[in-house]
Amino acid sequence: MKTERFEQVIKQQLKDCEKTLVVKGKEYVRNNDRFHNFNVGAMMTGKLREEVLDGFMLKHIISIQDITNDIKTGKLPPIEVLDEKFGDVINYLLLKKASIIDRIESE
Repeated sequence: MKTERFEQVIKQQLKDCEKTLVVKGKEYVRNNDRFHNFNVGAMMTGKLREEVLDGFMLKHIISIQDITNDIKTGKLPPIEVLDEKFGDVINYLLLKKASIIDRIESE
């Protein structure tokens, strides 16, 4: 892959992630709580919200593993599928980082 294409892929993915986090974020916010779903999940399970977030992220990680296994058999995914799956994992990692920063700054 040439440098120009590599940079294009990275820039587009970051742009897509930011858009998703801002747009989808509005769907999930309740009572001005950006981590509402994870906090409710934590209350329901007795786990940390970061552990709940890991559970949400797990299905996307498994999808990426499935893509790798498909590649081994010669099956390549559409780029749109890669955009979605990798974007989801990147977004969950960003949410987890923000969640931990929120804990640090709330102390």
